[in-house]
Amino acid sequence: MKQFEYVKAGSTQGVINALAQPGTKIIAGGTNLVDLMKRGVTAPDKLVDITHLPLKDITATSGRLHIGTLALNSIVSENSLVQKKQPLLSMALKAGASPQLRNMATVGGNMMQRTRCGYFYDTTLPCNKRQPESGCGAKEGYNRMHAIFGTSEKCIAVHPSDMCVALAALDTTVIIAGKKGERKLAFTDFHKLPGDTPELDNHLAKDEIILGIEIPDNNFADHSYYLKIRDRQSYAFALVSVAVALDISNGVIRSARLAMGGVAHKPWRLYDAEKALAGKQPSVPLFEQIARGAMQGAKAYQHNEFKINLASNAVIQALKVASGLVPA
Repeated sequence: MKQFEYVKAGSTQGVINALAQPGTKIIAGGTNLVDLMKRGVTAPDKLVDITHLPLKDITATSGRLHIGTLALNSIVSENSLVQKKQPLLSMALKAGASPQLRNMATVGGNMMQRTRCGYFYDTTLPCNKRQPESGCGAKEGYNRMHAIFGTSEKCIAVHPSDMCVALAALDTTVIIAGKKGERKLAFTDFHKLPGDTPELDNHLAKDEIILGIEIPDNNFADHSYYLKIRDRQSYAFALVSVAVALDISNGVIRSARLAMGGVAHKPWRLYDAEKALAGKQPSVPLFEQIARGAMQGAKAYQHNEFKINLASNAVIQALKVASGLVPA
């Protein structure tokens, strides 16, 4: 591992000033960054420790749930406000990683984690995310875990987070600070598809820091479900995941939110499915129709064609559980 300078941040402005210097990165829990440094995937000159900043709050104000960027995943998942107002987020967090990692990982760090593609992590193999214009080894290689939506000729990697899938479904807003002041960004616009610049995972500028997130109040608490399908029961990334939140009144779906993980370079929101569910009574035939429609545009590679059928079935099952047609 390359030698680096380590400093503790005294203020948010101090972090912003430090980030303006080339080769500087933020560290909080370090559950992803340290792995990348050990493997030589990234080699910062300076790490700015932000764990002492007052950004761990979880509060409900003005019709929104605010969660600070430094709130630990384990704390958020067990928080009474989160479990009451946004249980989908709690479910997704508990499905992710291991208890030990959740005790270290922060909300902001979870949002910023890099892809877990094996070609990205192996510095002997070509990867456009790690080294632009070097090629995508996964396209013609072993691509069982890779994307079926939103891919490009440059990259077919998937975003690894469970938490982010739930946040994408819940119309979350990201609060960001930089040299130009604070700004807010829709969570669905925070991460990006690979396009021609797969090395850029999101729309956060180099001199910006995530201050926290806000989730608007909703009527989804009684009909939320997060389904994660993986190779083993714990500490495994999703082959496919589905976040479902339904507002059901008098047996009719008033509104719906759906997002998928393990299928794209960012959490994959199913907007057309949401519109198709609104105003309908929950039923298996409806959910099957919705799932078929959600797979339109999916593109499989040599080793991940199974994901299309798996994703369709996962959408059906998640909708059945969220709507109460079958138990969890």
